[in-house]
Amino acid sequence: MLAYLRTFRDFVRERSLRLLGVLMSLNDPQWGRRPGQGPPDLDEIWRDFNRKLNALFGRRGGSGGEGPQGPSVKKFGGGAGILLLLIFLVWIASGFYIVYEGQRGIVLRFGRFVETTMPGPRWHLPYPVESAEVVNVAGVRSVEVGYRNNVKSKVLKESLMLTDDENIVDVQFAVQYILKSPTDYLFNNRIPEDSVLQAAETAIREIVGKSSMDFVIFEGRSEVAARAHKLMQEILDRYGTGINISKVTMQNAQPPEQVQASFDDAVKAGQDRERQKNEGQAYANDVVPKAKGMAARLTQEAEGYRQRVVEQSEGDASRFRQIVAEYNKAPQVTRDRLYIEAMQQIMSNTTKVLIDQKGGNSLIYLPLDKIMQMTGTGPGESAPKPEPAPAQESSTTRSREAFRSRERETR
Repeated sequence: MLAYLRTFRDFVRERSLRLLGVLMSLNDPQWGRRPGQGPPDLDEIWRDFNRKLNALFGRRGGSGGEGPQGPSVKKFGGGAGILLLLIFLVWIASGFYIVYEGQRGIVLRFGRFVETTMPGPRWHLPYPVESAEVVNVAGVRSVEVGYRNNVKSKVLKESLMLTDDENIVDVQFAVQYILKSPTDYLFNNRIPEDSVLQAAETAIREIVGKSSMDFVIFEGRSEVAARAHKLMQEILDRYGTGINISKVTMQNAQPPEQVQASFDDAVKAGQDRERQKNEGQAYANDVVPKAKGMAARLTQEAEGYRQRVVEQSEGDASRFRQIVAEYNKAPQVTRDRLYIEAMQQIMSNTTKVLIDQKGGNSLIYLPLDKIMQMTGTGPGESAPKPEPAPAQESSTTRSREAFRSRERETR
């Protein structure tokens, strides 16, 4: 400790002498410039300074003691004591510092952390006992990976990365971060920006290496940035850097310039493929429902036809059973009835008209238009049953009336 105090005393004495030399040079512009004259002796300058201080405090004149005597300079320890006092006050004042809003002060005592000070005017023991470092914890810092200041000024050794499908992509992104622990930021980092840069490059290379090229460039840029943000923060926390990543922004992701034209052709071909797939899917969406509807309609029609045939067959079978029962009761009547119905069904599909003239008149009214209309239906359609009875009845009635009129004339 004594050796340290002696060294400090010599240091103060040397600095004081240099200060006096500067003051003397200001009072004497030709100091040190006269020909044949070198710089004055520092001891002489010191003695001259002491004499001026004695004169300032009232000791004028020589040893005779003439003139008024002021306070003795020895009482105050001489001029050196006053100078030392001034130097001590300046040394004490050098310990004051101000911590602004958004900053933190880190006080070190002989290089060892002592405390963290909040915003406001602060004081610490002056150098070399204590020192203070002011750290901005609210400011947002940024690091650029793959480029510097502009995406066109690329740094290829940082931006070129290999994907999972063995393709090379050119990725540029920016990282913004703030400080969450000023002590860790100061004591655990040699160059904080390099730490963030290396952590960011490591994280993004790991994520790109596990992803495909199309995912990195087109589909998952936001997801890649989010995963890189998380992994980067884990790396920085593992090393205790005191840094908090606030945002990761993907500036650009594209294939290398040497294969950019080929990649554009491949992208265009992929877009054409997707367009044709969409057109085919649209056509399928138009045709398939129609085909399904037609198939459903045909199925329902076939089912209806089946039910109709089955019901008709069952009805015919039931009718046949009933006819058999009636036939067993009256065979001749049943045969005649069946014959008449069969002939009626056969003759209804012909264009010929059969008339029975036995016992009738030659003047018979035949409604041929109605008969032809009734028989004019096609063979595939169910023809309405003809009504020959009304026609025969009307003709028979007219013949009877004519016969009666003749009988009245003969009478």
